[in-house]
Amino acid sequence: MTIQETEQQIIDEFANFDEWLDKYAYLIDLGKDCPAIDEKDKTEENLIRGCQSRVWLSCEWRDGRLFFRADSDAVITRGIISLLIRVFDGQQPQDILDADLTFIDVIGLKEHLSPTRSNGLTSMVKQMKMYALAYKMKQ
Repeated sequence: MTIQETEQQIIDEFANFDEWLDKYAYLIDLGKDCPAIDEKDKTEENLIRGCQSRVWLSCEWRDGRLFFRADSDAVITRGIISLLIRVFDGQQPQDILDADLTFIDVIGLKEHLSPTRSNGLTSMVKQMKMYALAYKMKQ
């Protein structure tokens, strides 16, 4: 599935909810299903800077594609990173670098987060794109 197709799927899912409390509950559920990072990968090196919560992100390169795993000490944040993983997991580095992530604005995610969580979202996207850039340069 392409990044754009996954984004549209997320937009469609969030369109099922009228209230933001329901959307937050859905984010929490998504966080519970987030692909867990190995405990050995919960290192300072994998900690994303700029997040209110502690968020660890690992990336693996296989067959020209990137695969992400993450964890957070906050369930909402885990839900947010799970959305990003869903969009980027298994994609090629250039596709990740080119992604606009329009779903974030369409579902209203950024506008309904606290300023510190919104900064954290930006930091998560930036870190995932940095992984894509690093692996693209290795090709």
